[in-house]
Amino acid sequence: MEQQLSSKNNQLSSEEILGLLPHRFPFALLDRVIEHIPGKKAVALKNVTINEPQFQGHFPERPLMPGVLIVESMAQVGGVIVTQMPDLPKGLFVFAGINNVKFRRPVVPGDQLVITCELLSIKRKRFGKVKGEAHVDGKLVCSGELMFSLVD
Repeated sequence: MEQQLSSKNNQLSSEEILGLLPHRFPFALLDRVIEHIPGKKAVALKNVTINEPQFQGHFPERPLMPGVLIVESMAQVGGVIVTQMPDLPKGLFVFAGINNVKFRRPVVPGDQLVITCELLSIKRKRFGKVKGEAHVDGKLVCSGELMFSLVD
């Protein structure tokens, strides 16, 4: 199913994101794409709420968003870029590597992640790399490079 952006501002609603990515509850992490330059860049929002399942155990006395979920959110923004590239084969793109990821401050319920990913490279239409950054209130909370590959 090929989904096209619905708005003149290149934004996507949560329903439209579900049409692009295979992720479903509890792993559909993006709430809205607020900017998209096809084949190059996407900016998305992730609202962090106390009712998310990970906060029952991470940590009950001091809820913190797990770093792996921040990275997964960045990867899903990268997925939005890839799924909108008409010259790439359709299929499941998965993590192939993670480089230089740094966590700079905690993310807690009530925060809104603003996640920006830029496509760095695509090789043989099967392997790619994105640079991702996540900010809360204008402050960098996580950054790194994410590699992906097409699964046969």
